[in-house]
Order: sequence, then C-alpha cells, then structure tokens
Amino acid sequence: KHDLCRALQEKILTFCACNTIDFPPLSWLCVASPQTELTDLLRPISDQIEEIQSFREKNRGSQLFNHLSAVSEGIPALGWVALSQKPAPYVKEMNDAAMFYTNRVLKDYKDSDPCHAEWVRSYLSIWTELQAYIKQHHTTGLVWSKTGPIAPSSLFMAAPAGPCPPPPPPPLPVFTDESPKSDTTAAQRSALFAQLNQGEAITKGLKHVSDEQKTHKNPVLRSQGGEHQTSPSKGRAPCSSTPTPAKKHSPVLELEGKKWRVEYQEQTHGLVIEETELRQVVYVFSCNNSTLHIKGKVNSIIVDNCKKLGLVFDNVVGILEVINSKDIQLQVLGKVPTISINKTEGCHVYLSKEALNCEIISAKSSEMNILVPQEDDDYREFPVPEQFKTVWHGSKLVTEPTEIAG
Repeated sequence: KHDLCRALQEKILTFCACNTIDFPPLSWLCVASPQTELTDLLRPISDQIEEIQSFREKNRGSQLFNHLSAVSEGIPALGWVALSQKPAPYVKEMNDAAMFYTNRVLKDYKDSDPCHAEWVRSYLSIWTELQAYIKQHHTTGLVWSKTGPIAPSSLFMAAPAGPCPPPPPPPLPVFTDESPKSDTTAAQRSALFAQLNQGEAITKGLKHVSDEQKTHKNPVLRSQGGEHQTSPSKGRAPCSSTPTPAKKHSPVLELEGKKWRVEYQEQTHGLVIEETELRQVVYVFSCNNSTLHIKGKVNSIIVDNCKKLGLVFDNVVGILEVINSKDIQLQVLGKVPTISINKTEGCHVYLSKEALNCEIISAKSSEMNILVPQEDDDYREFPVPEQFKTVWHGSKLVTEPTEIAG
C-alpha cells in the first residue's frame, strides 16, 4: 500500500544516482563557466522537481495523498543552488511546508501503522541535514571557486558513465480524469525554474526600440499619449481573449477500497451512501449545487472545493473537515466529535442533541453559523466569531472574540 511513496523515493534516488548529485563537489565549479552551462547543470533538477509535483497532482484520489504532498512541497528545496544569498532559510521554508502534510500523516496513522512515523522521520531528516550542510559551507549562498576548473561539458552533454539503478515499480492505479486544483505556490516555483532553463535565451524575445519610438524623446508621441504605430511585419499578433473552456469531468460516486469518492456532481440531489462501515472515509470533491446523505457510521468525512452543497450524515467517529468551499450546509443526525472549517465562505452547521458537545475548529473562514436544536424541534442560530481582540495582560497575550456591531 506504500507503492506511491516508494515510487517517489526511488525516483529521487534514481535521479541522484544518474546525475551523480553530491552537494560538497559543487564548490569546484569555476565562476568563469558560461551562464548557459550553469542552466544546463540545473535543468535535470528542475525537470525532476516538476515531474514530482505533477506526479502528486495526478494522484489526488490516493489514500497516500498526504505522503505525496509532503514530498512535493519539500522537493523544491533542491533549488537552493540557484539562490544568490542565504539559501538555508529557503530550505527551512520548504521543510516547514512539507511538515504541514507529514503532521497529517502522523495523525492518520498514529495508532495503526508505526512505519509511517518512521517514514516521516526519515524524509524530514533529508532537509534538516541539507540545511545544516548549507549553514556550515554556504551560509551566504553558493561560492564558486576562482581557481578551479570550468565545468566540463560532459556533465550535461553525455550520460553518466555508471549504469543507473532499475526504474521504480509502476504506481498504483490513479484517476486520470481529475484536473489539479490551482496551486499558486507550485505555479510560481515552476515559472522560476522555467526562467532558469532559458539561460541567455531569455533576452531573445526583446525588441530594440529606436529613439523615434521613445516617448521621452519624441514630443509627438507624448502629445498622443504614447501611442505609435508599428509596421505590419513587426507588429504583435493580437492576443485571443477567448477563455479556454473548463474540462468536463464525469460524476463519480463509488467505493474504492475503504474510501467513498463523491466527485464532480453537478445539480444532483438525492445522492445517498448507505452501505457504510466504521473504517471507511468519505471524500467529497468539487460538487456543486447538490445534496448528499451518508447513512450509518463512518470514520471521517472531507468536503473539498465544493459549492452550494447540502450534506446530511448520521455518525462520524473521527472528524468532519470542510476546506476551500463556499455555501455549505451540514446536518448532524447522530454524533461527531470534531468539525473543522478551513478557508470556507458560508457554512451552516445543524447540530443534533447528541452532537452538542462536539468541537468546532475554524480558520480563515467567514459567515459561519451553528444551529442548536430547541425543545420545540426548532433551531436557534449562533454565529461563529470572525473578529478577535488581543491585549497584553502583564505576562501573556489574552485573545477573546469581539461583538460585531451591525
């Protein structure tokens, strides 16, 4: 069941073996090496980082998605060699991003499988040891030797002499009909390495501007607001304003192993999951204007990237988590110990009498309301505070919710 994470680990090991990655020898490269050769040296690392991040996005339905996310968030730390100063904090930042997901791994497998905790310890040690090495040898950035030899072209023109390890085993079946969610951070990193790979070619797209075309040297252009005509042969082609149509996905409602997948449901009411077990989890993703009823008792429920979703469920023994969603209505018929609401706009929670002692944790969310049952079978609505007041009380900070004047 760990084939996906093992595939990523072996992919990293394979890449390091094939490219003879060893951070200490980096200092022998001469500063006189052309920029194109430097970008060629960095290109294998850039390609592997993008491949690993793409591998994670293609496996969003996997039970080991948190493992893959930890690797995907931490792997950009290998790009520290491209930073001009203080790369150690950058590596620590990537390590902290990975820890967000490794903490989830520890929570999910705390009582069931200790090997996951060992995997987390082993994986995070990669970045802590790399950070320690950078602090010792390259505190202010990579220092290139002024007397050493220039990097030979064989490093990036030919394959390494030694045989590469065998390829990793094929991954578990993945769901190829899913589109990855927008990830601004990953896109920015990909753009960074794409720029690195261009080298000297980055200036080829620039056009020389003559003095007649410069506004500050041509009074006529200034009087016209800086507008000028260009010859048809050199003018830019107009950009198309037609947006790319979104990819349509087939709706999914199926049990895969111990996970119920409810995905891409559009304007579908009356969805029901009946044959449930205690160890099963329910993952509701990208469902809009739909309703779902989960009968029986399940381990946990995750509502991700949904809009105008109505969810009714009987019992949850773990946690109900709502993230990246909008206009969600939840109704508890039985018990649930914890409800987590993150990055969500508009969430109404109808509690049952058996669920009045549940914990509700919220972060970066708004328009949250908890409805508590009354004796006349009606509900009384209580808003969840969104504003807080923090004051210094001698030796500590004291935070308390504030009343919103309406």
